[in-house]
Amino acid sequence: MIQIENVSKYYGKKPSLQGVTLKIEKGEVFGVLGPNGAGKSTLLSILSTISKPAAGRVEINGLDLKKQAKLVREQIGYVPQDVALWEHLTVKDNLIFWSKFSKQRVSKEELYELCRTVRLEEKWNEKVSSLSGGMKRKLNIAAALIHNPDILLMDEPTVGIDIQSKLEINQYIRDLACHGKTIVYSTHDMSEILSLCNRIGVLKSGVLQFSGTIAEAREMVKRKGFLPNSDEKLIYFLLQSERAEKPLP
Repeated sequence: MIQIENVSKYYGKKPSLQGVTLKIEKGEVFGVLGPNGAGKSTLLSILSTISKPAAGRVEINGLDLKKQAKLVREQIGYVPQDVALWEHLTVKDNLIFWSKFSKQRVSKEELYELCRTVRLEEKWNEKVSSLSGGMKRKLNIAAALIHNPDILLMDEPTVGIDIQSKLEINQYIRDLACHGKTIVYSTHDMSEILSLCNRIGVLKSGVLQFSGTIAEAREMVKRKGFLPNSDEKLIYFLLQSERAEKPLP
């Protein structure tokens, strides 16, 4: 589904990604973890075709990202850290605006159904400026799904919102994965990592330290002599430790 091969990216002389190789399978929720400045947002911006890698190759649904960027964009939906909505427009008008970028025609009825799916139907005619932070986040996700992409790229989509909205978004992500969507999910929330992600990739200073399941991470750190008594401590260890061996496939 997503094949990343030896991808590097620099800002000036400073590396943001260094030789990242990673495969993400269809229908999985893949968590991208790492401290601030680790390269998480850079990786997502490359996958979303916003940024180009300095070196390496990315293939999405069999399409070469560099050579077939326009076709790749039809396969993906991108939810950035910053909410990308028009505050002075209504929920309905925001969805209509973003639907105009879709290759397929999307009816108002379909947009309303998408709005209902994220539990915003009662806000259909209200301006975005009147919505809570959690509602704006949900609308941002709905906008990314208008063209029904196979892949959803989500850069900290629940940061700074209330617990109820976070739980609703998390459940929606599970439902999307159950229906075959592939989701690449960046978050600092350990509870989301443990409850949502099939596999995780840990970045540090642009280097992929680890990729695999939580169970594989547990076995790896045991081989190093570290015995965490909780998965939260296991993740903390992965975030703090330097790369000691080739990442798991």
